[in-house]
Amino acid sequence: MILLQFIVGIAFLILIHELGHYLAARMVNIEVEEFGIGFPPRIKELFEYKGTKFTLNWIPLGGFVRPKGENDPEIEGGLAAASPGARLFVLLAGPAMNLLAGVIIFAIIFMRIGGPDESQVIILKIDPESPAEISGLLAGDVITAVNQNDISGMEMLSAAIQSNLDETIDISVLRGDDTLFLSAVPSSSRPSGKGALGIIMGNPTKQLNIAEAASAGGFAVYRSVQIILSLPGQMMSGTAQPEEVRIVGYKGMFDVLANMNERDAIAPDEIAGVNTLSFFASITVSLGLLNLMPFPALDGGRILFIIPEVLFRRRVPAKLENAVHLLGFAFLLMVLVYVNLQDFINPISIPSP
Repeated sequence: MILLQFIVGIAFLILIHELGHYLAARMVNIEVEEFGIGFPPRIKELFEYKGTKFTLNWIPLGGFVRPKGENDPEIEGGLAAASPGARLFVLLAGPAMNLLAGVIIFAIIFMRIGGPDESQVIILKIDPESPAEISGLLAGDVITAVNQNDISGMEMLSAAIQSNLDETIDISVLRGDDTLFLSAVPSSSRPSGKGALGIIMGNPTKQLNIAEAASAGGFAVYRSVQIILSLPGQMMSGTAQPEEVRIVGYKGMFDVLANMNERDAIAPDEIAGVNTLSFFASITVSLGLLNLMPFPALDGGRILFIIPEVLFRRRVPAKLENAVHLLGFAFLLMVLVYVNLQDFINPISIPSP
C-alpha cells in the first residue's frame, strides 16, 4: 500500500506540473501535440482534445507535455516560435502549479491540526526550580492575565514579566476548564537565556476556516522555500552537514514516506495522515524549486535563454540553445542515476518515530 501511495502521489505531483505547462500553453494559443500520463513507451492513446493526444504510457512515475515546435522557432504556432512573454508564461506555469499544490496540501493540514492562536499564550515547558515551578505553574497552562491586565500575545507577556523583575506578580491561568490565580516573582538573576520566570511559551492551536488555512498554507510554502534555498549556504558555512542536505532519489523518498506512515500509524485519530501529507507537500515544493534552477534542460535553464531576448531583443541561436539543453539533459540523467544508486549504497538515516 505504501508503494502504491508513493507511485500515485509522485505521479500526481509531476502531472500537476505538466498540467500547468499544458494549460498555460493553451491560454497563449501554443499548440500541444501530446499530454502523456506516465513515460514512454506508450500503452495506448486515450483520446484527442483540441489537437492534443492524451496518452497512457508504461512507466508510471510522472508524465510529460510535448508542445508543437518545442525546439524549432521556424514552426508556426509552436512553443519556440512564440513571443518571449508567452514562453516565460508557459515555462513558469509548471513550477507555479507545484507551489500552488503545496499551498493546498499545507492548507488541508492546517484544517486538520489547526493553527497558532497568537492572541493566547500557553506554557510549553517549565525549568526546574524556576520561579514558575515554585509558583505552581504547569506546562499546558494558558496565561490570561498578569496583575489583572489581560494578556493577548507573547510579546505582551514578556513585557509584563520584564517590567516586574524581582517583584511579586499575580498570574491568571486557564488550566483545562478551571481558572486559577497564582503568584510568582520573576528573577533578574536567572542565567542568561533561561528567562526571568523560567518558562518556554508558545501559542495554543485553534480551528482555522478555509481562508485562514489557505493563508497559513501560503506562509508554510514560503518558509519551505526559504529553508531549501538556505541549505547550500548552511553547508558551506558548516552549520549543516552534507549528509543532512543530500539529495535523495526514488528509494530515499520511499524510505521517508514509509517513516511518515509509521508516524501516522501511532498518531491520534484527529491528526492521522498529517505526516504523509507533509511529505508530499515538501516534495511538491522541492519539485517546483528544482525545475526553476537555471540549469540546461530544466524550466529554469530554458528561462535563462529567454532573458537575453527580453533585455537585448536578440535571441540565442536555436541550434546553440538546443545543444546546451541536450548536454544538460544528459548530465541530469547521470546525476539521477548517481543519486538513486547512492540511496542503495549509502541509505539515508531516518530517526524512528
